[in-house]
Amino acid sequence: MSVFVLAKDGRPLMPCSPAKAKHLLKKGLAKVRRRTPFTIQMLVVTKHCTQEVILGVDAGSKTVGLSCGTAAKELFAGEMIPRNDVVEKLSARREFRRARRNRKTRYRQPRFNNRVKSKHKGWLAPSVEVKIQEHITVIRRICRLLPVSKVIIEGAEFDLQLIKAVAEGKPVPQGEDYQKGEMLGYYNVRQYVLWRDGYKCRNCGAHKDVKLRTHHLESRKIGGDAPNNLVTLCGRCHDLFHKGTIQLKARRGSSYRDAAFMGIMRKALISRLRVELNIPAYETRGYITKHTREYQMHLTKSHVNNALAICHGPHGFNDGEKAVVERAAHVYLIKPVRHNNRQLHRATILKGGIRKANQSPKYVKGFRLFDKVRYTGHDCFIWGRRTSGYFAVKTIDGKVIHNSASFKKLNLVERASNYLIA
Repeated sequence: MSVFVLAKDGRPLMPCSPAKAKHLLKKGLAKVRRRTPFTIQMLVVTKHCTQEVILGVDAGSKTVGLSCGTAAKELFAGEMIPRNDVVEKLSARREFRRARRNRKTRYRQPRFNNRVKSKHKGWLAPSVEVKIQEHITVIRRICRLLPVSKVIIEGAEFDLQLIKAVAEGKPVPQGEDYQKGEMLGYYNVRQYVLWRDGYKCRNCGAHKDVKLRTHHLESRKIGGDAPNNLVTLCGRCHDLFHKGTIQLKARRGSSYRDAAFMGIMRKALISRLRVELNIPAYETRGYITKHTREYQMHLTKSHVNNALAICHGPHGFNDGEKAVVERAAHVYLIKPVRHNNRQLHRATILKGGIRKANQSPKYVKGFRLFDKVRYTGHDCFIWGRRTSGYFAVKTIDGKVIHNSASFKKLNLVERASNYLIA
């Protein structure tokens, strides 16, 4: 495993071996800058002699592959898991705000012309924006560890109409078919769903003298108003379902949220990187990565292997048929977490109209949320805390180590960061 090295002025140098790092630390020529990944900083002035280092990024909505190295050796390998909780948290915030306005104000006029989309050109939904920022942040953090000379990103676009047509067994769209979506000729989603279901209840089949409703198979804040998330129910069946009396056999079809995100993100990510980074950024395609991975490097498909193939493809080192690389000893797992929790009170109102505070003190017994600690020989993170001094500790991938670990048995390893790494 390599040890990352920073110069005295903070610029990244080429990594060294653990034995070399131990020697520098013992002689007082360097100090420990970071534990994970282990990084030292020189205390004396050194030359900035570096090799060509390329960073390959396999962009994604659920997992991002990262590989950085020279033509002969992989220096850093990792996977990042972007946040997917933004939609749910924004929906919960919206519910709290609407409830509070209903309690505190008699009437609040709607302001339909005061929308952020009309005021800011290039605005993106927060759930998309946060993932783009996480891609950029993790790239910049790696560039602070290694002397990266080039960044290559694999972008992807998905033909959603073609994917839907193949999944449903319909003819492949051609030409003008792309202008004729499934809801062509209908006023709104509700009218289309009623027509699709034959104006009948999908549960009991009632269609005469009943009020039909469109029911969300997944909650609207998670599944949205897509037609495949809606079914027709009569008023009676709809009420019985929400009371828990009956169960529906209908299931939601495939979700194309991640594919849509990749289409939105591709151009925005590469354009922002070229503005924010002082390093050249290039874009490659999936079929090029696949050819390099399978026919030149003979690797199985994974996010890290894809990123390594991006480094050694035509836009990178372009090794050709002799792409033999020494792999990194450890694959880091990176997980971004929220910066703050601004919810002041819990949603449940106690007796007497008391609203219990939602936030604990920042530090409890010297520990805070997302601190990296050692508990019974395991390196884990604090995911929950109580003022009594007991903590919920988990690994970075969510495995529960203990739900009520005493502070007396915890040893601090690293202070909290917004990007957990293990």
